[in-house]
Amino acid sequence: MARNPERRAALLDAALGVLADEGARGLTFRAVDARAGVPTGTASNYFANRDGLLDEVAVRAYERFMPAPAEWEGALQGTRDRARLTELMRGVVHRMLRAPEVHLALLELQLEAVRRPGLREGLTSRVREDLDANIAFHARAGMPGGRRTVVLLYLALNWLVTEHLTLPGVLEPEGSVDDLVAAAVERIAPED
Repeated sequence: MARNPERRAALLDAALGVLADEGARGLTFRAVDARAGVPTGTASNYFANRDGLLDEVAVRAYERFMPAPAEWEGALQGTRDRARLTELMRGVVHRMLRAPEVHLALLELQLEAVRRPGLREGLTSRVREDLDANIAFHARAGMPGGRRTVVLLYLALNWLVTEHLTLPGVLEPEGSVDDLVAAAVERIAPED
């Protein structure tokens, strides 16, 4: 297996793009090579098989969604009320919307996981780990609400992003993304 970490990341980013644009059935080593602009056969030097590629793409997607260290630190500054939580949740949603291919690729991975038990196991573990980290961070930051607040925001905001990216006309009459995030936080998080 090839060991160039920058090239591996570029191939995984290309795979995210292929998944977002063509779905799981379009994800081939040849398609990844073409998207990455590398010679045919390059991806197969980095990933033993398609299942290995799918597993690593899932990890890469979460790496791409992680906030910058300054954003983590910024979340711990200022008030710990519903208004601040709304601001933070808007930031999360906008970070997801800035990289639509990552969110769409994750949706494709989740659908593919229905048919691939190994992928399901790994993806379930990764998503659960992320949710647990968000729950812990929420508690450490002293934001309003607890575990259930984080879980419900996770569900609501992920689906908001999904709907916005796949069928934007559905929610358009209901207000902006920022308005909908604020409404979700208002209804889910306890009052200050």
